[in-house]
Amino acid sequence: MYSLEQFRQGVENPRAALRELNRLYWTRLGERDYNTDGTALFDEDWDNCLILDGCRYDAFADVGRKFDLEGTLDSRESRGSATAEFLRGNLDGRDPTDTVYVTGSTIFYQEAVWKERLDAEFHEVVDVWGEAINYGDDGVPPEPVAEAAREAADEFPNKRLLVHFVQPHAPYLGETGREVFPEYRPNPLADKFLGRIDVSERVLREVYRENLELVLGEVEALLADLSGKSVVTADHGMLLGEREFPVPIRSYGHPERIYTDEMVEVPWFVIQQGERKEIVAESSASAYHQKQTEEVDEQAREHLRQMGYL
Repeated sequence: MYSLEQFRQGVENPRAALRELNRLYWTRLGERDYNTDGTALFDEDWDNCLILDGCRYDAFADVGRKFDLEGTLDSRESRGSATAEFLRGNLDGRDPTDTVYVTGSTIFYQEAVWKERLDAEFHEVVDVWGEAINYGDDGVPPEPVAEAAREAADEFPNKRLLVHFVQPHAPYLGETGREVFPEYRPNPLADKFLGRIDVSERVLREVYRENLELVLGEVEALLADLSGKSVVTADHGMLLGEREFPVPIRSYGHPERIYTDEMVEVPWFVIQQGERKEIVAESSASAYHQKQTEEVDEQAREHLRQMGYL
């Protein structure tokens, strides 16, 4: 059922209503909570998995040529077109006590603590976003995420390492992004879809590409420091002016439960160096939800605002 507020929004913005029709198509009239055709991340063979938030396969294949990434590139289908959906699809019914999750994204906290829609306990969760306020309106840049991943790899040598970078998702940190959006704007793609800004598709693709270049620079350096089998992938893709389906509205951003190719085809880049890890599952000493305090809640809200979710 839809609320009166949702009906009001649909009347005020017909494009949003049309997107909801597409969502009903992809979810089989709401029967699917995530893309059940997607790859189960934790069934795959890896020691370290680096997630680039919102990274399209075609963008990675193109921009990745600029970097010294010696490995094998393939593609996978994601279980979601948004981070929350990706996490639910991959963690539901799982016991990831063999994994340490280093994240610059607040979404796991949102899903596991606020909404209580995830009952999954990693061995440890390193919330890099806990320092997000100190980074200002840029949100969480790639450098501190990479550094936290190195520290976690040293501290937990017998655990799988899941590292979640915010980029290439907004905020846009490159030269063009700062020039076009001199005043802080959390998520231009969502604003473009709703008709709130008049910025060309070419420019939006450029700021997206800049963010991808920034994070790949850190990924290149981090991979050199990680031993075992590493995978670089994404939680979901991104629409940059393509049309949704079946109602062919031109679209931007990454709406939940829209499974066009641009939304769910993600890179699967594999590189192996040194010996494989001897992975051991081991419960954490404390449950993740015990980290919740008013201060942490406010840090989480601030980061969600920085990414354009609030």
